[in-house]
Amino acid sequence: MQIIPLVLAVIVAVEHYYILYLEMFQTTSPAAQRSFGLDKEFLADPRVQTLFKNQGLYNGFLATGILWGAFFAANSWSVVTFFIVCVVVAAVYGGLTSSKSILIKQGIPAMITLLALLIFR
Repeated sequence: MQIIPLVLAVIVAVEHYYILYLEMFQTTSPAAQRSFGLDKEFLADPRVQTLFKNQGLYNGFLATGILWGAFFAANSWSVVTFFIVCVVVAAVYGGLTSSKSILIKQGIPAMITLLALLIFR
């Protein structure tokens, strides 16, 4: 895989590991409150924490899939492209159903990466 899409893919993966960290381990932190636009009391609800931990796990799977594809898969371009497309779809869905900021914060980096994957194939 070419260096530009590789670097961009790693950035998207790191972003999703950060989201995992916030959702699974720092749910009520000031950073999580700012990132998700929710107050601490809401984030402290055990039901919300369970949902966030589940979302965090999925973000971790996306990040791991991107890195596995980039560094270990036999057909790295196809694997990374698949996981980046998953991120784009999730960002579009989140932007339409939850918060427009998801589309900006997660969607734009993934879309740029997807474009680079297609250009530098």
